[in-house]
Amino acid sequence: MVPSPPPDSSARTREGVFFALACYGAWGMFPAFWKLVATVPPAEVLAHRILWSLLFVIVLVWYQRRFDELRMLVGSRRRLLVLTASTLCISFNWLVFIAAVSGGNILQASMGYFLNPLVNVALGVLVLKEKLRPLQWLAVALAVGGVAEPVLAGDQPPWVAISLAVSFGVYGLLRKQLPAVAPLTGLAVETGLMAPLALAYLVWRAAAGNPLFGGSPELALALIAGGPVTALPLLWFAAAALRLRYATLGFFQYLAPTGHFLLAVLAFGESPGPHTMVTFACIWGSITLYSLESWRYHTRKPSTD
Repeated sequence: MVPSPPPDSSARTREGVFFALACYGAWGMFPAFWKLVATVPPAEVLAHRILWSLLFVIVLVWYQRRFDELRMLVGSRRRLLVLTASTLCISFNWLVFIAAVSGGNILQASMGYFLNPLVNVALGVLVLKEKLRPLQWLAVALAVGGVAEPVLAGDQPPWVAISLAVSFGVYGLLRKQLPAVAPLTGLAVETGLMAPLALAYLVWRAAAGNPLFGGSPELALALIAGGPVTALPLLWFAAAALRLRYATLGFFQYLAPTGHFLLAVLAFGESPGPHTMVTFACIWGSITLYSLESWRYHTRKPSTD
């Protein structure tokens, strides 16, 4: 259980920074973990991730005595429908990410999560009717240009990056409709909704003669560990969000795709081509422009007559 924050604001902020670093640092190392099970088909890895995540979060729900909260959540038709939609989004996101890691496309995974905050901005404009200032529009246009550049040059668009950014952006938008739903109980419902399909898939694989746990004790241990590896960063994120301003927390979000990028290049030998680097440069420039404009706007002193 995450300890309750102390009354001292400086201690509260330090704890928030610690939890934010733990959360985004863990997400940044995700490719190294999922690379351990790269020989297992991505759909099978996803099925194990769902089932072991469900088991882990149910234990935490029991430990924190939150079954009444879980029952109220399942009993609300509207919340259940929204969580069903978010379940589809996060399951697709997990599958694409696992496939990207096993297929040697970690650079595109990194690109997707760098792109995700800008997709969130676009969804805010299109769905929530939020307004952008001129420099923010320029930042979004720069990111769009970066994604379009490979297509204009006759190359394939970065489908992995687009899929990850859009699926996680829509997931966040859906969860934004349920602000009272805690990450722990929300994840319990989401993994619970997918668990029957995941279990059925694993049973079908076993009936076809495939090894149920990858064929070795090492793979079995890694697949089971996928449960806490998935759930713990979400709890750390929730703890950080309670202790830090959301704007402050936003600066930490780039740690994860930075970790992906460094692992891809330094550890797994992926080499970004010229079109990939142009796309990255445009996205990085867009993020910098958007962040500076947001900082300038919020720190600017109100004008006086």
